[in-house]
Amino acid sequence: MSKIVRKVISTPAAPAAIGAYSQAVKVNETLYISGQIGLNPKTMEFVSDDVEEQAKQVLTNMGEVLKAAGMDFTNVIKTTVLLVDINDFTKVNTVYSSFFKDPYPARAAFAVNQLPKLAKVEIEAIAVGPISES
Repeated sequence: MSKIVRKVISTPAAPAAIGAYSQAVKVNETLYISGQIGLNPKTMEFVSDDVEEQAKQVLTNMGEVLKAAGMDFTNVIKTTVLLVDINDFTKVNTVYSSFFKDPYPARAAFAVNQLPKLAKVEIEAIAVGPISES
């Protein structure tokens, strides 16, 4: 049996982890991106209380993690969207559609009671493809 080799992917261009987790971990050609929330990576504060602005920052942060792994949004095959208010789904989907293009990744969306730091939206992702550390 071959040994699984994990490599942590990290970038200062996305918010630092606020708990015991990595921004992303790669195993072979698969990249697992931890849930991102709408924090400005420089201030570690939310960019806004507005769910659309938070969603935009979430996906901007995710893009920076992908970039650090030598990937982009076209490599993403699955996302999970967590919303404090499921009524925000359409607003978040509009922002999401500006980052992802057809063929879209598979996706699940859930309403949750609360998110870290009282975020309104969190998105995690799985990406595949050749990974090069930049």
